[in-house]
Amino acid sequence: MTNHQKWMNYALELAKVAGDAGEIPVGAVIVDSADTLIAVGENRKERDQDPTAHAEIVAIRSATQRLQGWRLHECTLYVTLEPCPMCAGAIVHARLATLVYGVDDTKTGAIRTVINIPDSSASNHRLQVLGGILESACRQQLQAWFATKRHKHK
Repeated sequence: MTNHQKWMNYALELAKVAGDAGEIPVGAVIVDSADTLIAVGENRKERDQDPTAHAEIVAIRSATQRLQGWRLHECTLYVTLEPCPMCAGAIVHARLATLVYGVDDTKTGAIRTVINIPDSSASNHRLQVLGGILESACRQQLQAWFATKRHKHK
């Protein structure tokens, strides 16, 4: 198992916690250049009644507090779902070195799928992006959660 798979598996565990709590199951992990865990996050929008409480934002806030600085230029963010425009903007502003995500988001993906914020002329920071890590597991987790929600609403 590669480090990317190891950390994405951890993000999947966090996503499960979010899903079990009624949140869309998305998890995020931030590690530094020495492969040390810095911060974690999971979707918390419903629990916190906060539209900005996406897994990535929760993890970025935690990482900047722990590191006592807003620049995460030596860190990698792992997240199970391609970030939305808000999260993509935060990733750029936090100066993350690398983004690794699981599955494309065909509705709001702002890294490669719908729009590409990191490579746009509006971005003042370039980062390495790697998508499709444990893609099948990330997709299955989301699909199973949404299927359960749809079944309850019928």
